[in-house]
Amino acid sequence: MERGRARWLQSGGRLSLSTMDVQTRKMAQLLDNDLFLEKVGVSGGSDGPSERGLPSRRNVTITDLELDNGLLVTHVNQTQDLLKVQKNKVHSSEMQTTEEWLRIHGLESMQLTLEDLIKKGTFVLNAENATEQIEFTAETVVNFESKLSEVMQLYHQRIQWLLEDSRRVFGLIKGTRVGLLVDVSDISCGPRLLDFQKNLLCLIDEQLCYKKQLYFLSFGTEISFPWENPTNVNVHVLHKARQWVQELKPSGGCNLLKGLKKVLTKTDLNSLVLVVGCCPDQSSEILSDYIQQCTLGRKLLVHAVTYECSNHVPPAILKNLTAVVGGRYHCYSSKGENYDSSDIHLLLLESQKAKALLNRIKQIFPGRTHDLLVTRMQEISTDFAKVMPANFLPKHESPLVIQMPTFLAKTSASWLKTNGLKAKKLSLYQVLAPNAFSPVEEFVPILQKTVSSTLHERAMMQFEWHDGTVKNVHVDPPILYHYQKQLARMVRIYEKRIDWLSVGSRRIWGTICERRVVILVDMSVINSLYIIYIQHSLRLLLEEQMSNKDCFNIIAFGSDITAWKPEMVPSVPDNLQSAWRWILSLQCKGSRNFMSALRRATEVDFKDKDEHGSQGIYVLTTGVPDQEMHAVSAYVAEVCGGCDLQLHVCLFNITGDLDNSSIIPARYASPNETASIFKEIVRAANGRFHWFGETGIYESDDISIIMSEMEKAVNYSQKCALLVESLKQCSGSKFPNQFIPEEDLKMLLKKEKSRPQKLPSPKATAVTLARMNTRDNCDGEKNAAIRALTWRPTSAKAEIPPSQPLKEWSQAGQKKKHKSRKQPEISISVFYLDKGKNVGAVYRKYPKTKAVRRSVPFAALPKEEEMCSSKEWLSKHGLKKLKLELPRIMFGPECLHQKKMVESLHKKVSARYCTIFPSVEIKGTVRHLQLQPKELEEYVEQLERVLQRYVQRIQWLLSGSRRLFGTILETKVCILIDTSGSTDPYLQQVTQELTSLIWEQLRKNDARFNLLRFAENTEAWQECLVEATDETCHDAVQWVSKFQAYGNTCILKALQKAFSFQDVEALYVLTDGKPDTSCSLVLKEIEKLRKKQTIKIHTISFNCADRGANEFLKKLASHTGGRYHRCIGDVDGQLAAHRMLTEGFDDEDDPVFPFFEGDDLKKLAQEVAKARSFLIQAKSFRLLLEKWKLDQKDKSL
Repeated sequence: MERGRARWLQSGGRLSLSTMDVQTRKMAQLLDNDLFLEKVGVSGGSDGPSERGLPSRRNVTITDLELDNGLLVTHVNQTQDLLKVQKNKVHSSEMQTTEEWLRIHGLESMQLTLEDLIKKGTFVLNAENATEQIEFTAETVVNFESKLSEVMQLYHQRIQWLLEDSRRVFGLIKGTRVGLLVDVSDISCGPRLLDFQKNLLCLIDEQLCYKKQLYFLSFGTEISFPWENPTNVNVHVLHKARQWVQELKPSGGCNLLKGLKKVLTKTDLNSLVLVVGCCPDQSSEILSDYIQQCTLGRKLLVHAVTYECSNHVPPAILKNLTAVVGGRYHCYSSKGENYDSSDIHLLLLESQKAKALLNRIKQIFPGRTHDLLVTRMQEISTDFAKVMPANFLPKHESPLVIQMPTFLAKTSASWLKTNGLKAKKLSLYQVLAPNAFSPVEEFVPILQKTVSSTLHERAMMQFEWHDGTVKNVHVDPPILYHYQKQLARMVRIYEKRIDWLSVGSRRIWGTICERRVVILVDMSVINSLYIIYIQHSLRLLLEEQMSNKDCFNIIAFGSDITAWKPEMVPSVPDNLQSAWRWILSLQCKGSRNFMSALRRATEVDFKDKDEHGSQGIYVLTTGVPDQEMHAVSAYVAEVCGGCDLQLHVCLFNITGDLDNSSIIPARYASPNETASIFKEIVRAANGRFHWFGETGIYESDDISIIMSEMEKAVNYSQKCALLVESLKQCSGSKFPNQFIPEEDLKMLLKKEKSRPQKLPSPKATAVTLARMNTRDNCDGEKNAAIRALTWRPTSAKAEIPPSQPLKEWSQAGQKKKHKSRKQPEISISVFYLDKGKNVGAVYRKYPKTKAVRRSVPFAALPKEEEMCSSKEWLSKHGLKKLKLELPRIMFGPECLHQKKMVESLHKKVSARYCTIFPSVEIKGTVRHLQLQPKELEEYVEQLERVLQRYVQRIQWLLSGSRRLFGTILETKVCILIDTSGSTDPYLQQVTQELTSLIWEQLRKNDARFNLLRFAENTEAWQECLVEATDETCHDAVQWVSKFQAYGNTCILKALQKAFSFQDVEALYVLTDGKPDTSCSLVLKEIEKLRKKQTIKIHTISFNCADRGANEFLKKLASHTGGRYHRCIGDVDGQLAAHRMLTEGFDDEDDPVFPFFEGDDLKKLAQEVAKARSFLIQAKSFRLLLEKWKLDQKDKSL
């Protein structure tokens, strides 16, 4: 009976669906519009075959028509109205954000959670053990699973819909009054302007045309907009918007803040769309703060879109921005599907919840199913595999986009050695130590008992120290408040470190810190469904972290071991691309023979591990190895002990179950057990453990140690608050949370000064005593002159010294006679005046005037570039030569703060100018600032001029042929070019640069030169040096164009050949690796040759990642008086120089030059860094002087 009823319900459902389809087809037949069927989602073939899209006649009956809705079709205008109404219904139901859509279709709203399933069961009492159980009918469980599968399919359809048309590029635009900000900077719009315009036009036609009001604005260096205020949408407005899009042109930088300042004044908008293609000129903190301030009290949805970003920085900035302001985020790249979008991310999380619930149901009811249900479950698993996040990762057909890291990555433990609380001297015990005192107990004989020291309850508290002892601590609330602010700043720095560790390849692999790396990849059969994850992980690693390594190799292991190369190879772009192509050909099979892969890496790739440092093995796996844990740990401890070799494990968590049709691995463990096993292995190898999955990072040693430091900072801050609160309770005073503001503090000080004070009794002044002593004493003219000088004030602000008794004054005068101090040579006549007993003095011989302090010197800098090395150039135009070193200008010998013992006062007294000039502590000594703010301002101007000239010099060194070859200084030179087989990938670039060198430097400077190429043998262009004329330069270029790469690198033969040329002054050697012979042998032979003929050898390293080879080239240049040059970081250097010249030098840490290894660029970059530090110090000193002067004015009031 029940089966018949269920069958009747199912057939009734089908009949209802068929009726709806017939009604839709009938309306489409009347309207003759195929687009209508596509919009409402009805296919043409569900009811049988038909002609030209017409429905089957057997289903067309009058009774199937809908009720009259007031829009019966009697005229073409009514037809258009009906179409518009139906279209708006469909549009309004689809144009919802994922948050709004999931409120209706989420698992909780559709009652498809585990709690909802339990509610459908029946509670019964088990008579055997008297426990409650829940019973479910098979139909209940089947229906629940069926609904879950339908919901998962619905999520998949929603994701597919979001990845279509303009939604794929810009996401789903929410809001009725929309403002659109478009990035038209040179970087984002230059090469892809046409595609960008097409996508914007598609956005207008598909989404923005349905809005009520629109406002468009483009921003680059300047902003542009088609109309001043938000405008109601109509045909003319949309036409003007399309014209505006077609007229967009690249416009300089990416000044997003300027665009926001304009658009956020339009308070009518309720949605703001930011389309950015490169890194904004401002930081995310500045942008988010500005948006929050401008949108306070109003509802504005911010939707950020990153369009075709080539690196990860702009997406990270905009993602942080939207997280702070509570907006939505979307990332688009034409090379692959979108895999980082707010809408899609929420749908994927909901899909994963549904899948986890299905797996949970299988565990609860393991033996309840029949064949039909098992088949259905397999279909559900297959359907979900189609909507897994792996399908939304970037496609892998394109070559790698290799990025060169600007700095060497560090582990978090190494990073905290310089950035931790203890390293920054921000440990609570380091801050409290100067004011912490141990309690003292002593025996008092009078009391006949031991007495302990007491503490002042209003200023000191007892505090438990880190070693368990208790100390008496003086609590200063302002210092502790400042310390808490420093802790908060450090916590923000640690948060940024964690964010950096959680993006890109570091989310999967952590930080690759070693120079020699071998990667072990788990390719067992259980990873078949996750092969795209593994490929994507390796692609990110090769693109982002491997380009600055010395050498590397990749080993894939399943049941068998497959290595990419027999041994490790240099990490150059060609090898990285080759490794990527090899990765794409890998297939998953077998179990996890981890031990064989590890032995292959340690015994072949790291066979000489004792001779090298900074070596690491990185393992990417999904489960426990086939071998036992204790055997693997013992082997790892033996191999990694006694050498610089670490083993790091990256565990990828698979949430799905094993496929019964596949080969089951030899050993299985739960995720937690697997993590514990690999932690033991990593601990034995002194490595790091990293555990991640589809939803993010579960555990990471690098992140855990940063979190521990953050918790320590929070703990210190809480202890500070506890100390201050305890002091309040003990003293009975109430300190405000932010302490006393500066203005209120000044008012309190003024009131304190204005209070009447008791004046001391009048005493005789030192002048009066001196007159009396002068009148009674006739020691001669010289002593009188000295006494007359003592009456003069020591400075303009000096006060009359306090009075002394007559006996003390006479004793002081007698003691002065016995001093061996040299007195000034002055001749003065002293006499009494007519009126009273006053004394006068006339100078006969004036004292020698002291040298006046020199003002800031003017820096004379050359306008034209000089053909000389940076060492020679800085000897003429460096900061020391220009006398612009800040310590030399500000802190002479007379600026040193000194205290001398005054015997009459029996104490040490500061120098006389201590009250006139402010003081600062520099390197442990107190010095006085004697420059005025205006002089410091002049110094800042001079230093900025010098800095600009230095940066222009660096730009010149990075331009033209100097970028690769450096500067050719001599006029009689020989250029030696390495054409061995390793130079084949970039030999064409070398020949082009060499051609530029011939015309730009040799011909221009009228040099005499020769060219010599070397590989297995040597070949010279000419037998001797020749003049650089037009004919010889043309001939040299023709000879260079025939270069071919082959053979080995015989540098010694080439140098011996070059030394045979007569009158040669210098050799310029360009190579990409070590010589075939011993490096020490080459150096010894060259030393012998230089005894006969002194010739400088300048070495040039090109695309050489071998540290040993670069060290050899440095030694060869330094031993022969030459210079070392390496072409690395030139693009970053040009960018940093451009930003310095445009943005200024206010920030010492941004922008900065990359690490230049070449002698010329390195010395100049170091001088720039020194000048920038002086500039920052000078500006801080100027602010200090201005603040000190204001304080002096306040005190004088």
